[in-house]
Amino acid sequence: MNTARIRDNLSSVLGRIAAAAKRAGRDPSGVTLVAVTKRRPVEQARALVEAGAVDLGENYPQELWAKAEAMADAAAAARWHLIGHLQGNKARRTFPMVRVIHAVDSLKLLRTLDDLAAGVDDPPAVCLQVNTSDEEAKHGWRDAAILDDAEAVAACSRIAVVGLMTMAAWGTDAETARPSFVRLREIRDELRRRTGMALPHLSMGMSNDFEAAVEEGATLVRVGSALFEGVDP
Repeated sequence: MNTARIRDNLSSVLGRIAAAAKRAGRDPSGVTLVAVTKRRPVEQARALVEAGAVDLGENYPQELWAKAEAMADAAAAARWHLIGHLQGNKARRTFPMVRVIHAVDSLKLLRTLDDLAAGVDDPPAVCLQVNTSDEEAKHGWRDAAILDDAEAVAACSRIAVVGLMTMAAWGTDAETARPSFVRLREIRDELRRRTGMALPHLSMGMSNDFEAAVEEGATLVRVGSALFEGVDP
């Protein structure tokens, strides 16, 4: 495994995040890289942590469970993020392993997580997924429909709803993805106004468009393939 390439890729991605933040007049420290280790071996995930990327994202609960257990030693402490779809029947096992659940895509799932948070000292935070690209295959609230559920969202007070999450449409690049990021920010601002919730986070941007996402206010960017370029033989 080419660990030097992982370190170089990480440095490059962090540099690009910082440059995008500065272009937008933002402090780069306000953007967290979530390094996506989906379908990557434990050794590569561990190498990322050792290089300084301690926030790791997984799409599938079962894969997250396996990696979290394999990397539970103190030398490879990671903060795990579930960034993909979470079925209600997998929520209980996933709940104590993660710091943030990014793709809470329905009021039903939010209420399930709110119930699980009862009596828990430090439950994970959640972002609500909004389908800003209006694609049938994507999960999440349809665009501004989340505003209709504003009161019900605010009533889930045991779980920390910290922001919103989106994915740009398939096949877009940084510029064609930008309207989805702008729309998410606008919806967040209106949901904040209606509920009084702080909602500090916008989880948006992946390897092909994260710089545009940062320029439009992303605080959590989910980058995978850019971190692993040239790593495999």
